[in-house]
Amino acid sequence: MKIAVIGAGSTYTPELIKGFLDKVDRLPIEEIDLMDIDPTRLHVVGSFAQRLVKRAGVSFRIVLSKDSHQAIENADVVITQLRVGQMPARREDEYLGSRHSLVGQETTGIGGMSKALRTIPVILDICEQIQHVAPGALLLNFTNPSGLIMEAIQRYAPKIKAAGVCNSAFTTKMKILLRLSEQHREEYKAEDGELLTLGLNHLTWHFGFNLKGQDVWDEVFSGYVKQLRDMPEPPFNPDFIERQRVIPNDYLEYYFQTAKKIAMQKKWPPSRAEEVMQVEKDLLAQYTDPACDTIPEGLMQRGGAYYSSVAASMIDSYWNDLGETHIANVTHNGQVKGWEKEWILEMPCQVDRSGVQPLPTPPLPLYNYALLEQVKQYELLTVEAAVHGDREAAFRALLAHPLGPDEEQAGVVLEDMLRIHQRYLLRFFL
Repeated sequence: MKIAVIGAGSTYTPELIKGFLDKVDRLPIEEIDLMDIDPTRLHVVGSFAQRLVKRAGVSFRIVLSKDSHQAIENADVVITQLRVGQMPARREDEYLGSRHSLVGQETTGIGGMSKALRTIPVILDICEQIQHVAPGALLLNFTNPSGLIMEAIQRYAPKIKAAGVCNSAFTTKMKILLRLSEQHREEYKAEDGELLTLGLNHLTWHFGFNLKGQDVWDEVFSGYVKQLRDMPEPPFNPDFIERQRVIPNDYLEYYFQTAKKIAMQKKWPPSRAEEVMQVEKDLLAQYTDPACDTIPEGLMQRGGAYYSSVAASMIDSYWNDLGETHIANVTHNGQVKGWEKEWILEMPCQVDRSGVQPLPTPPLPLYNYALLEQVKQYELLTVEAAVHGDREAAFRALLAHPLGPDEEQAGVVLEDMLRIHQRYLLRFFL
């Protein structure tokens, strides 16, 4: 097996390598190609990854490359985890929102739109390379906003075998299993639990949980509501959640507690990007140390818990034709009755040698669907804007998003967004 990682200068990459090392007895990996356009970060992170592999005493090669074509060629699996503009661009997205009294966040609202406009053309270029030099490869996209990027892939690179992946649902499952382990005084493993979830990436609701084949949703849900009630400042109103009968993804706080989130932005700096920049500076300093050959504890401050577990487990299920159920972003193709079958949804999927296939899933209640449909229309408009450099589509996307500006403000926000990222958005200036 050859695995290509595009955007391998990420500080997440060593955790990803650890995930593969944990599965070395199940995955016949011969080569992992780490590719990044930043030679300094590639050298630092890549060299650390090589030391991890050497310490583990395994035989697969870690190859460093600045050429994506070379890295992808003949790959069996391609992982995209890139960030166009790196962390300074994320900081710009956050302050873009703050500047206009809107949510400033990496994947949600105008920050997520800004990132999507920069990222979609790059991802589609990678898809074209896969089509030419690794046509049978499975593409697992971890790049945010993952679901929106998958909308672009399935519309403009439909021949690619691809799925959008996020650690959010897996993290939620592990938190639930931890609580159940404490309550039942029994240690549960990841494979003991199955979470039923549906929505869009970073806009999902959880509404079912099986523990070793037994439905324990009532226990899980009542425990979650109690946890909210015990918090001095809960992220969601417990009474509201109790009426919903579903557990919201953490990112829904931006929709249900918008004023609170915007007020918190007034306390910046530091924004989240600025916090992460400091964490990454410290991590890269540790990665640089030739004596460092284990994962630093500080990596957990970076976020993205269980990232390596999700990636390695999905590839294991794919390569070994296990047919396991994983949460992923795919075209649901009618598996959610009554919803547009072309939509990309984050939902339970079967992962086997054919790829990542959606499983039949009951639709969300109408209240939740109303918000989802509005955000989906924003996603579709954003894809068209990114692919064609279409300012009118971008303007409509801003208006469609429930966290976007009003009609009088939208034009100013759009011009600000295009101005600060002009070097990455040249097709809007042709």
